[in-house]
Amino acid sequence: MSQKALYAGSFDPLTMGHVDMIERAAKLYDELYVAVATNTSKKALFTGEEKMALAKEATAHLDNVKVVALKAGLTVDFARELGASVLIRGLRNTTDFEYETNIALMNKLQDSGVETVFLLSDEKYRFVSSSIIKEIAQFGGDISAVVPENVNRAIINKFK
Repeated sequence: MSQKALYAGSFDPLTMGHVDMIERAAKLYDELYVAVATNTSKKALFTGEEKMALAKEATAHLDNVKVVALKAGLTVDFARELGASVLIRGLRNTTDFEYETNIALMNKLQDSGVETVFLLSDEKYRFVSSSIIKEIAQFGGDISAVVPENVNRAIINKFK
């Protein structure tokens, strides 16, 4: 039986920190689902379809990664639908740890068969956030070191 994991996020935009997490998780599990969600509390730069296309292109080199749209509802329920027994979450700092721990505990309450695995961000990406990237890009700053090439092109086109 293959072990499946789910890495969910809004990925608006997908960063090199996200790609690093995806690549590392893909080495640990037979199948990794990257679930692209919509965060309704934030102003989106990309549509769901655009985020899906960008994520698929940026992860095309990983044979065991499948990019999927996160359906409405709980992530833990979606993991169950996909047959994934693991949720992957990235931690950049102690703030992420506190936030993600609470979510992991609530997910465990919802389904004790789904574990959350935390991966520490590579130190070169710990300062990276989608919000910072959008703000820098909006004012013409260079974000090419912190986003995949296809995402950088898409962001430049958005702010033209």
